[in-house]
Amino acid sequence: MKMFLGALRAVFAAVLISFAAAGAAYANSPIAAVNTENGLAIKGYDPVAYFDLGKPVEGSAEFAATYKGVVYRFASGEHRDRFNAAPEKYLPQYGGYCAYAISLNRIADIDPEEWAIVGGKLYLNNGFIAQTLWSLDKAGNIADGDHNWPLVPKHENP
Repeated sequence: MKMFLGALRAVFAAVLISFAAAGAAYANSPIAAVNTENGLAIKGYDPVAYFDLGKPVEGSAEFAATYKGVVYRFASGEHRDRFNAAPEKYLPQYGGYCAYAISLNRIADIDPEEWAIVGGKLYLNNGFIAQTLWSLDKAGNIADGDHNWPLVPKHENP
């Protein structure tokens, strides 16, 4: 048991270090309502692909849509049209910020390759370690994230 706790502490320390390296911040500083990079949500990945194809797929500038001032890219016109018909169904939770960080009342960027769909909702995480720790207690981390996210001060995306 002591060995397990020691390993768990080491993993937790690694996560904290990875959040620090990724620019994690306390959730009390105002952030953009939607996590964007170069004006794109989900770093240009297609949000519909996670649901339909079961994997992350980079979107194309050819198939883009704007929702609430944020640009989303899609792998096909069909995916773009499905998003436009029901965008809330496909949006990542917590504005596309790291679900594990939000559960800890922190803010961190995401890696679009680290994701899960739980209860029909898309959750993105910062990296392999954050994804792994988040997955150890998805229900608890989602409950914590759902509690923390509305309390995070946000400003509209430009």
